[in-house]
Amino acid sequence: MRVLVLFITFALMLPLRAQESLRPAVPVALVGGMLLDGYEAEPIHHGVVVFDAGRITAVGSRHEVDIPDNAVIIDAGGRTIMPGLIDAHVHVDLIGHGEYDDYYAFLGGMERLHEAMPIAAKQMLRAGVTSAVDLGAPFQILEFRERIRRGEIPGPRLTVSGPWITRVEMAGIPDAYEVVISSAEEAGRRTRELIERGSDVIKTWVGLTAADYRAVVEAAHAEGVKVHAHLYDPVAIRAAIDAGVDVFQHVGSARNPPYAEELVLEIAHKSIPVVQTISHRIWVYPATVAFPERLHDPVYKKDLPADFYAEFMRSTENFHRNSYFNDIGREIRNARLSASQFIDAGAYMGVGTDAASPLNMHTEAIWREMSALVDSGMTPIQVISAATKTNAEIIGQIDRLGTLEAGKLADIIVVDGNPLRNVEALDHVELVIKDGAIWYAEEAAFGPVTEIGHGF
Repeated sequence: MRVLVLFITFALMLPLRAQESLRPAVPVALVGGMLLDGYEAEPIHHGVVVFDAGRITAVGSRHEVDIPDNAVIIDAGGRTIMPGLIDAHVHVDLIGHGEYDDYYAFLGGMERLHEAMPIAAKQMLRAGVTSAVDLGAPFQILEFRERIRRGEIPGPRLTVSGPWITRVEMAGIPDAYEVVISSAEEAGRRTRELIERGSDVIKTWVGLTAADYRAVVEAAHAEGVKVHAHLYDPVAIRAAIDAGVDVFQHVGSARNPPYAEELVLEIAHKSIPVVQTISHRIWVYPATVAFPERLHDPVYKKDLPADFYAEFMRSTENFHRNSYFNDIGREIRNARLSASQFIDAGAYMGVGTDAASPLNMHTEAIWREMSALVDSGMTPIQVISAATKTNAEIIGQIDRLGTLEAGKLADIIVVDGNPLRNVEALDHVELVIKDGAIWYAEEAAFGPVTEIGHGF
């Protein structure tokens, strides 16, 4: 038993040691930027954040914080310092390809997933996403997550669902992505199996009965695991409420006509987290029509292997005919009426992107989602707090993530500009600090950053 304990202790230390090797050996102080701490509060101007050994040690204005004599000082003047963003709905296996069926055929099912996932992870981290919830992947993602933890590849820390639970088989994807059940008893049993195999959360997809939802929730909650439900239909939403589902994904993304006011108010009053994923069709599509040049971003071309890029570009030709956008006209019209329902009702709002669904690339998904939520009625500070503090609460990690406070993990981003004036400034993330390791974009490659950080 003693040998087993020592082995487990050693194994748990390996990711930590790997992260330590990426961190600066001395304290670092970000000095002079406008500081947003993750709360819905006034910014701290001429702010300072000091971090050391992966943890924040001090936060405040310049005249309040004592900077250690041996600290490396990074000038953040003219920029915004804020917590790393948390995306509550991603797909690490996707790259924004225009058609799911064609994409998985190109990958050979799952044969080339090992090439796709590092691209997605790097793009998310570069966009300022330091933590993410992956909602739907084969269990290959567990080893991939360990590679991130070991510091082998850059990427956000991942909370994963593994395969989703459904009664309806999704055509065109490998079988390993889903667990198709035929009874409530099987729903509970398969939930327990997923947790035993490594699921951090459980995702339910479509076709479940009220009894199925109850069985999944009961089995998951018995293990202290939350359930995230893919929901659009009002009948399914009612069943999820009654079963005690923890997080409502896609609800309010405006694909449907408006929901009944009583249903919206019940969700708001019960403070059930709502992750709308509002931009992934309804904002991304018109943005691409207006500026198709976004699909030709040279950074994206640089990120992808040549054949991946060629296949991605092929999939975007005449994208208005792609199956993902078959009903986009009606969806956009519905959005004018329904996109703001949950915001107006005062619901407990998180932020998730469904990245990288078609044309919703990881490089842009988080700022586009936040911009869509501002368009729909949230203020910039509300949506910033939702993507940091609230999302940390939703994933049960507020004790260590989501806000800039002494003692928390050093997950910080530095943005060129003022996102309180225009939240789309979040398209210009220059520095990303995750677990105290510094990653910098090409435009930020100057001064001490290049000596103590790592380029993307």
